[in-house]
Amino acid sequence: MKKRLKLGIPKGSLQNATIDLFKRSGWKININGRSYFPEIDDSDIDCAICRAQEMSRNVENGTLDAGLTGKDWIAESKSDVHVVADLVYSKVSARPARWVLAVTYDSPIKKIEDLSGKKISTELVEFTKNYFAERNIDVKVEFSWGATEAKVVSGLADAIVEVTETESTIRAHGLRIIHELMQTNTQLIANHTAWRDPEKQDKLEQIKLLLQGALLGEKMVGLKMNVPDGRLKEIVSLLPSLNAPTIANLYESDWFSVEIVVNSDIVRDLIPRLLRHGAEGIIEYPLNKVV
Repeated sequence: MKKRLKLGIPKGSLQNATIDLFKRSGWKININGRSYFPEIDDSDIDCAICRAQEMSRNVENGTLDAGLTGKDWIAESKSDVHVVADLVYSKVSARPARWVLAVTYDSPIKKIEDLSGKKISTELVEFTKNYFAERNIDVKVEFSWGATEAKVVSGLADAIVEVTETESTIRAHGLRIIHELMQTNTQLIANHTAWRDPEKQDKLEQIKLLLQGALLGEKMVGLKMNVPDGRLKEIVSLLPSLNAPTIANLYESDWFSVEIVVNSDIVRDLIPRLLRHGAEGIIEYPLNKVV
């Protein structure tokens, strides 16, 4: 009987994005009400909901074989786990999430050394303590249960260490960033026992391949167009594709069908250029996965 992989799905802010990513990768995860054991349409996987902050500990101790959590929470718990894949996905920003040090705009604190003898509020307590200890800066670090930005505004702390993608919440509270401690992203992790198991490792490699393919597909689109023979070389020279474009003759014609895959962020500039150089009938279509 084939072994089932016990996979942790992060609860909270990452949950919906993770379920959506798995859907685009080929797996449907169904969460029923308040159940902590979602259904998944794969007989080789059992899912469990787990807080991202606790995921790496539950993977390390064998409660779960594998799971998805932030690089930041792995560092916070100092868990000894195998990182199967880096997965960068966000519904908010194309920029990576960052843990930053912030103070009020009128604070005299300009650099991290100015915090010597001061108080910092954060959820990322152990990492922050270690970060300052490694730099021989004596600070007091207190755990924040939430509304961390308000701690420094109300004078309960001299600074905060908080995660941000767009910086909008930090700016909205009248704070300024003076230092970046780390960048973080989602990681697919496994405990060493599961990773050494050939069946579970094979399943994890499959998950890694398709999740990364879905993430890459989200950033790219396909373009298809018709090009006259006399403009073919000119058009091809404009195409920044992953590989050489696919080119096929149109039936009983001196026109060609040209198809490529490109980064979605260049399409708005590329399509007008292609039209100006003779391409016609341009079709843009989304990609589910690129592997």
